[in-house]
Amino acid sequence: MAISMTSDAVARVRAYASARGKPQIVRIGVKTTGCSGLAYTMELSGQQAEGDVTFECDGVRILVDEKSLLYLDGTELDYKREGLQEGFQFNNPNVKETCGCGESFVV
Repeated sequence: MAISMTSDAVARVRAYASARGKPQIVRIGVKTTGCSGLAYTMELSGQQAEGDVTFECDGVRILVDEKSLLYLDGTELDYKREGLQEGFQFNNPNVKETCGCGESFVV
């Protein structure tokens, strides 16, 4: 099982964490919500919880709880800037369908 980040995502996490004096640790997961059932969660986190699985990409640590990892295995976290839009994107090979608004997905 693995989670990875593109170089753009790593650079954005580093810049964001540095500007806020936080460690370069990202917690990602899923929660039950939305039209399709699941939505991604993401936050800067300095604490590893019991049951977290840890991955590292170019010095940035990624924490994922065991339950979320079942839905996120193989996911690549990217950061895109297109016109006035910018943000993190989850490239998840497990997604079967997304809702019309793009906020939730089904595995």
